[in-house]
Amino acid sequence: MTAADAPSPMTSKQAALFADRVVLGQVSGVFGIKGWLKIHSYTRPRENILDFATWFISTPQGIRRYKLRDGRPQGSGLVAQLDGVEDRDAAAALIGAEISVARSALPPTDPDEYYWSDLIGMAVVSSQGRDLGKVTGMLETGVHDVLQIDGEAGQTLIPFVQGVYVMQVDLDRKQVTVDWPE
Repeated sequence: MTAADAPSPMTSKQAALFADRVVLGQVSGVFGIKGWLKIHSYTRPRENILDFATWFISTPQGIRRYKLRDGRPQGSGLVAQLDGVEDRDAAAALIGAEISVARSALPPTDPDEYYWSDLIGMAVVSSQGRDLGKVTGMLETGVHDVLQIDGEAGQTLIPFVQGVYVMQVDLDRKQVTVDWPE
C-alpha cells in the first residue's frame, strides 16, 4: 500500500459534503493481529453494514473515510478489515469509534418505514396537542422498537407501534404524534 492509498482526515469541504451521514454501528474491539476490527452493527440484519463499501469512522481526532476490504460474521458478532488499518495497534486506536455511511448510500424506505436517525431529534406531541418532548434515542426490545423521549416530565418510553401508539410521523415538520396517556 502506498501513502496515497492510506486514509486521510477529511478537509472541512469534504466533511461538509458528507455531513448527511447515518450512523450504522461502532467499533467494539480488535480481532487478531492484522488490523481486523470487531463491529457492533445497528443494522437489521446485522450483516447489512457489510454491504457498504465506504465507511466514515468518527474519532475524537476527526472523521476518516475508509474502504471496507473484507468483513464477515464471527461468533455472535461481526469482524471487518479496512484499507489502511494494517495491525492491532491501528485497530485498537479505533475502538469506540462510530461507523457511518452517506445517507445517499442507504436504500429508500417504504411508506411508513423510518430510519432511527430520522426519528431522533423529532418533537413528540400527544394526539391532544400537548408537547411531550423530543426523541433522544431508540431501543430495540425484540418485539418492537421503543421511542426514548425526554421532556418536562422526564424520560418517557413509548412503543413504536404505528396505529396504536404512534399516530403520525411527519418528516417535513420533524414531529411524531402519539396516542399516549398524559
